[in-house]
Amino acid sequence: MNNSPLDRLIELVADLAVVHGEVTLSSGKKADYYVDMRRATLHHEAAPLIGHLLLDRLEEAGMGVAEVDAVGGPTMGADPVVSAVQHAAASRGLSLDAFLVRKEAKGHGMRRQVEGPDIAGRRVVILEDTSTTGNSPLFAARVAREHGAQVVGVATVVDRDTGAREAMERAGLPYVWLLSADDLGLGTR
Repeated sequence: MNNSPLDRLIELVADLAVVHGEVTLSSGKKADYYVDMRRATLHHEAAPLIGHLLLDRLEEAGMGVAEVDAVGGPTMGADPVVSAVQHAAASRGLSLDAFLVRKEAKGHGMRRQVEGPDIAGRRVVILEDTSTTGNSPLFAARVAREHGAQVVGVATVVDRDTGAREAMERAGLPYVWLLSADDLGLGTR
């Protein structure tokens, strides 16, 4: 079968990451399925697809390497997504730094809340693996701004169609995603 890269990613995420059964999400909401994106974002085939497809989507939305200096997001969900996008850019000969946002500053060492190259004065996009309410990427955006970055927008691999889009709109942040709940056959759940 000759699937497009996006079709192949949909297959991989549906097979690897969608888990059926009642769960409590980080937002506190209950759902009858869980999208465990680390099963896909750390997979040998899915991770490079995510990096290249998300980089393409950012370019289409005017948030590409010409417009931004770095990508980052809330650790731990965003870690492999950030790396995948950074590596996709590097494979194309493009320079794109990466950073990660902790829930709070470390209590030892450099005591940093934002890990990676300094983001002060830089244009950044916040990345996430899956978004429900949008609270995690909004938190990362706030922290990035507190550290002097200009947040250009937010992007996620999977938008669950449960409020993140509206939250980004209220925050005035451009928002893009690769896959929706409908793409994964979860739109009616």
